[in-house]
Amino acid sequence: MYRLFIANKNYSSWSLRPWVLMRSLGIDFEECLEPFADHDNGANFRRFSPTGKVPCLHDGALQVWDSLAITEYLAERHPGVWPSDPVARAWARSASSEMHSGFGALREHCSMSVGHRIVLRERPAALEADLLRLRELWHQGLRRFGGDFLAGASFTAVDAFFAPVAFRLQTYGLAFDPVADAYAARLLGLPAMREWQAAAVVEPWREIAHERDVTSRALRIEDLRSPPPHAVP
Repeated sequence: MYRLFIANKNYSSWSLRPWVLMRSLGIDFEECLEPFADHDNGANFRRFSPTGKVPCLHDGALQVWDSLAITEYLAERHPGVWPSDPVARAWARSASSEMHSGFGALREHCSMSVGHRIVLRERPAALEADLLRLRELWHQGLRRFGGDFLAGASFTAVDAFFAPVAFRLQTYGLAFDPVADAYAARLLGLPAMREWQAAAVVEPWREIAHERDVTSRALRIEDLRSPPPHAVP
C-alpha cells in the first residue's frame, strides 16, 4: 500500500492535492501526518522526504516527492487521474502546472488556514490579478468541457490542484461570480474535502509562523478550530 506523508491539514495546501485526489479516486493509501515544527522542518521531514518537504509518496522503497510528480506517478498506475480525452487532458495538465508554479500573490496574502474566517486588511493589485486569472481559468474549463468539474463530468487531478483555492475562498470570504462560486462549492462539498476540513479543525497543533502570518493580514478574524492544548505566544 502507498504511504502518503503530509503535514497539518489546517495549513498544508501542497499536502491536500495528492490526498484529495487519492481519496476521491479510491486509491488506497496510509496517511502519515507529520506536524510542522516551530523551527526548521527540514531535518525532521528528511526522514521520509529527500527535500525535507511534504507531500512525499512512498511506494515500497520508492519515494516520489512534489505534488505534481506524485500525480504523474499515480496516473501511470491508476485510471481517472487525468481526463481520458486528449484535449481535456492537455488543458488539465496545463492548468495544473500553472497552479503549481504560479499564483504567488494568492499564496502570499491568502495562505491556507482551513479553520479561520478572515477579512483581509488589504487586497493588493497582484492578488486581484491572481483572482481574475483563477476566475478566467475556471470559466474556461467549465464552459469548454461542459461538466461539473474543470475538465469534464468527473473529478480529476486538475480539480485536486485547485482544491486548496476553494478552502482559501472560504477562509477569506472571496467570491467570483455564480458559475465560479458554484464550482468552488462543489469542491468544498466533496466527501474527501469535508473529511479533510473536519480533521483540520480538530488538530491540536499550532505552528507559530503560519499563525502570525494569518493574523498579520487580518482586519477581522474568527477561529473555528478546537482550542489547542497550549496557547500560541
